[in-house]
Amino acid sequence: MTDPSVPESTPVSSRHLRSSFAGRLTAVVVLILVLEGLIVAGSMLLNDEPWAGLLLALLAGVPLGAWLVARVLRPLSRTLNGLHFGIASFHDHDFSVRLASHRDDELGDLARLFNQVGETLQNERLEVRSKELLLESALDSSPVAIVLVNPLDRVVFSNIEARRLLTGGSRLDGRRFVADIQENCPPAMREMLSGDGDGVFSVDEENVIETYHLSRREFVLNRRRHVLVVLYRMTAELGRQEAEIWKKVIRVISHELNNSLAPVSSLVHSAELISQRPEHADRGEEVFATIRERLGHLKDFIDGYAHFARLPAPRREKTTWSELVESLEEFPTLTVEGTLSSRPVWIDRAHVRQLLVNLLKNAVEASDDPPELGLRVDETADGGACIQVFDRGRGMDEETMKRALLPFYSTKKTGSGLGLALCREIVEGHGGRISLQHRSGGGLVVSCWFPQSSPADRKMKTEA
Repeated sequence: MTDPSVPESTPVSSRHLRSSFAGRLTAVVVLILVLEGLIVAGSMLLNDEPWAGLLLALLAGVPLGAWLVARVLRPLSRTLNGLHFGIASFHDHDFSVRLASHRDDELGDLARLFNQVGETLQNERLEVRSKELLLESALDSSPVAIVLVNPLDRVVFSNIEARRLLTGGSRLDGRRFVADIQENCPPAMREMLSGDGDGVFSVDEENVIETYHLSRREFVLNRRRHVLVVLYRMTAELGRQEAEIWKKVIRVISHELNNSLAPVSSLVHSAELISQRPEHADRGEEVFATIRERLGHLKDFIDGYAHFARLPAPRREKTTWSELVESLEEFPTLTVEGTLSSRPVWIDRAHVRQLLVNLLKNAVEASDDPPELGLRVDETADGGACIQVFDRGRGMDEETMKRALLPFYSTKKTGSGLGLALCREIVEGHGGRISLQHRSGGGLVVSCWFPQSSPADRKMKTEA
């Protein structure tokens, strides 16, 4: 009769009978007890004294039993020692350790399971490392500067562009982001990096003005808060956008000229006909009035755009920031933070006042009523000044901030797009830089850096 527990296709002789470790240990204990019993029985047959048999059993059986138990437990000890060493290696991120797995019992199963775990961890680590190398190669080839900073303000990753931009190519990883890196950056970049939001700023690199957009994001990595700082060079993109904007401006001007000159041409023809017919002379004044109105509209339109292009060079004069800020009486809700310096500065007073008026008007238009306006003037380490105008208005989205300083770009239906562009021209005309940045808690911060006037400028103005 066939045993239902054994498949019919498998011969009984081919079945593998394996002995367990517990079975071997039980067999050794049983063998020791049997030997002890045989020794005691033999001793009692040869000697009537039972204690002599027991003593002989102890003297002969205990060492033999200890040797047998030690021999059976030796594989367990080796396996446990191997597991201890292997797990310690895993702890040190070394997944190459393997245990001998030739035994066909529970210890062999444990060794094979350990080896499978090690193989899986090693393969996963190799896969992760391959992905990290691929990602690192992609980031290194990116034109965007990327820096990752841990909670201790240490740089844990930086790509090639970040090293070139921030340290001239030297190593960034492991250095302190604020104390070691930011302090060596240009003022505009340092101010933006020390903030807590996104922004746009410009720096002078080898006599070329480069414009950058900075974005900052926080996220949790390995249960620790990290900050990702991304610097994107916008100069080429702004150049393309400016070219497109100028094309648009040319089309707008052409359209306006055609709309104004076409009726003027027609009216001139009508005036010629009227001059030939004296009976209609009374209509001549109406025709000429219409021509004057159209030409006046065209003049106002051209003057509005020409004002931006004809911005004169700064005429520096001696003044103070306190005097300049006190002249902004048309903004009653303006709050001045800090103490305004009474140290004389050499700037174009009219230009800089126009700069502040434009910035404050933009802040008023972006804010609720009454507007919350603020202004701060700080002296810089090089003897210059940094002016900040801030509000609690709607702010700007990322795309608007990237294009806000372009001429003729505006998000307002009736805006000319010249306000911030004119501000940029004024600041750069003084040799300074302008930047935009989100304000913590809502709103916008516009920062303008003015360098210290040169002795030649002061001497020239004194002689004048």
